[in-house]
Amino acid sequence: MASEDQISLFDLLAALPPTAAVTVDRNLIPTNAKIPIAPGTYATLTDLNHDCSQCQRCGLGATRTHVVISRGNPQALIMIIGEGPGQNEDETGLPFVGKAGQLLDKILESVQLSSEQDVYICNVVKCRPPENRTPTPDEVDACRPYLLEQIRIVDPKIILLTGATAVKGVTGDKRGITQIRGQWMEWQGRRCMPIFHPAYLLRNQSREKGSPKWLMWQDIQEVRRQLDQLPQP
Repeated sequence: MASEDQISLFDLLAALPPTAAVTVDRNLIPTNAKIPIAPGTYATLTDLNHDCSQCQRCGLGATRTHVVISRGNPQALIMIIGEGPGQNEDETGLPFVGKAGQLLDKILESVQLSSEQDVYICNVVKCRPPENRTPTPDEVDACRPYLLEQIRIVDPKIILLTGATAVKGVTGDKRGITQIRGQWMEWQGRRCMPIFHPAYLLRNQSREKGSPKWLMWQDIQEVRRQLDQLPQP
């Protein structure tokens, strides 16, 4: 799939006059990455999950065990976006349930946040790349419209982007995670913070000042402060 083809289709839709009716056969969405997923395509997460569960928009659909869509509270004020499923996630169909996910849960608990009640967790791509490699640009392009619809429907006020792939996949920012972690970014009217991926923290166990784990502690406290300033539903 050429990402340019998808972009050109979006440009075509954008160029149509406001009164023009655009009809997209939803049955084609899970099978063809060239079929755009326009904002508002899905009325509910249930509809989106149905298409994700049978998606073949890229080659990852042929190698997955389960589609990994989300876990947590779809009405949460915080959304956490990762890169893609690993082996544990592929086997269970849930994101962030391996060692990295267990660490993420502990990080949230350290500031009195629950992974089931206070956050909604998903990934840039919904299927595991073989050998846990980084997803290719075409794979990200094929899956990103699902992610954008998840963001639109859940409507989080704060988005945490775990790792450089998540940052680039959502915002297009190509800077390294060490350059931008802990910095608030405005994207589509939402507050986003790039943070270290929990898997990176597992490889860097030091808790000394300035270490990745120490920096994550600073970041998650800042997230907690921002959350406490929001009007609570």
